[in-house]
Amino acid sequence: AALSSTSAGTSGEVGARPGPTLRRSPRRRPGPTAGQGAAADGLDPGLRRDERRGGSPARTKPPPLTPAQAGAHSRGAAAVRSSPSGWTPFRVSGHRGAVRPSGRFAEGPTVPDQPLPSAHVRAEVLVQALPHMQRYDQATVVIKYGGHAMGDREAAEDFAEDIVLLEQSGLKPIVVHGGGPQIGRMLDKLGIRSTFEGGLRVTDEATVEVVEMVLAGSINKQIVGWISAEGGRAVGLCGKDGNMVTARKAVKTAIDPDSKIERELDLGLVGEPDVVDRAVLDAVLKAELIPVIAPVAAGRDGKTYNVNADTFAGAIAGAMGAKRFLLLTDVPGVLDKDKKLIPELTVDQCRRLIADGTITGGMIPKIETCIYAIERGVEAVVILDGKVPHAVLLELFTDFGAGTLIRG
Repeated sequence: AALSSTSAGTSGEVGARPGPTLRRSPRRRPGPTAGQGAAADGLDPGLRRDERRGGSPARTKPPPLTPAQAGAHSRGAAAVRSSPSGWTPFRVSGHRGAVRPSGRFAEGPTVPDQPLPSAHVRAEVLVQALPHMQRYDQATVVIKYGGHAMGDREAAEDFAEDIVLLEQSGLKPIVVHGGGPQIGRMLDKLGIRSTFEGGLRVTDEATVEVVEMVLAGSINKQIVGWISAEGGRAVGLCGKDGNMVTARKAVKTAIDPDSKIERELDLGLVGEPDVVDRAVLDAVLKAELIPVIAPVAAGRDGKTYNVNADTFAGAIAGAMGAKRFLLLTDVPGVLDKDKKLIPELTVDQCRRLIADGTITGGMIPKIETCIYAIERGVEAVVILDGKVPHAVLLELFTDFGAGTLIRG
């Protein structure tokens, strides 16, 4: 059955704080006009600046780093593109960037000090981000957050900073998270043994209770806390809230290795999205809150279903008509047969790469989710490495992107 979405009106605002607060003005800012800034950017005057990302036949790649710069970057140096001729690395002491009294960034004894980037360099970085901010102003962006980046405190704080900056810049971010490793650890801790069918975990009633506790409880509220610590206002939700997502039992099949006959797998309470009602999300976004959603949903039969986070996020992105759907993973993006990143693909190219064996394994269901979202109105999907610091900002607010962009 095809996924459908419904929209309902909302009244009042959700979670409004008492007392006056300084908030971003919700009015729409005018976007760039044709030819604006073309000479400075070296672009064809007939090409709008906001078409630079994805509008051209091929995505722009940053210039290669020198060996010294690459070494600094691999040690965690941030990089600012100060001029067309190269990159200026600089270091930060600790996660929050302590600065020595001498006015230079401090780092460990094995890394020499680097001078602070000048105020002009910082201003240029902001100016380069402006057309991207204008392009995404008031646009909905769905980010699926998962993988090993969730287990790294520093990476999690970077992610929270990105989300808060998106909201303050006029975007409407929606976060959907996974939590498979955390669920596995909790099942082991409680002594609940998992069974598998065709390599997939079977979710029984005891397991789904743990799934809901971990996803909609500890992980969800932890992410809300990270965003709040960076100055954002987030609200934790799951598919059950306001009947946001109604699930149906997932149907999976596998080929029997002996008989070569395809058979249906019974994975218990594993579900997939059936209907998405966007009323709750519309109300939350109207109140300028950041939704953080756990992929747990109720079925028409009243049972609780564990839904794959990628599939869940794709359904949300399609129902909300998101301008971008970002899938944060543990890989740089889609790789070719030589293990090199493919910067941009179309839906038809994705299907051909699956057919010829270039895209295999766990990347196949991710690509299928991307295609599913695009077919339901999402403008483009990006698969990118969540372990890269500030990957979300690199993708949305720079000319270079940070993964594989997939379009219709």
